[in-house]
Amino acid sequence: MRLEWHLWGHVVLATLLLLPVAVALAHLLAAWRAGRGRAHAARTAYADVFIAAGTLPWLWMILTPGSASGVSLVPLRDLAELAGGPPGAAFAQVGGNLLVFAALGALLPVRSARMASLWRVALIAASLSVTVEVLQYGLRLGRVSSVDDVLLNTAGALLGALVTRPWRARTAPVGTGPQ
Repeated sequence: MRLEWHLWGHVVLATLLLLPVAVALAHLLAAWRAGRGRAHAARTAYADVFIAAGTLPWLWMILTPGSASGVSLVPLRDLAELAGGPPGAAFAQVGGNLLVFAALGALLPVRSARMASLWRVALIAASLSVTVEVLQYGLRLGRVSSVDDVLLNTAGALLGALVTRPWRARTAPVGTGPQ
């Protein structure tokens, strides 16, 4: 776990230090949207800002050059290898991959009723995850592009969507809108 902190501690600290800025930005965006008469200004503003704040640090980590490169297209192979390795490394890899799109998965359904479907969240997260893995490979960042990362990133988004289920955006029932 010390190696992971050495490699990524600066990203974690930068993220924590920027959280007050994200809160202020969300508040300002909500006020601006409310002033323009936008429906659900606060909910969408906070969701938009925290989707970015909760996803960008992980993308920063993923797209930082590494020392190992390759492609792993056999599902669950990398996870099996992690299970036989040091527990700290497995925890960091699995936990980190689950968190990559967790904020996106958690807040998309809160932001928009159209995104309240778990299938849509999974499709968006999987598409973005495949894009990131292709970028890792195409940009030759010295990172392993793995189907297991796509599976874990998508699972994290789905878990996030399940956690925020009580706060999801709702559509008005037919016939109950303004007359």
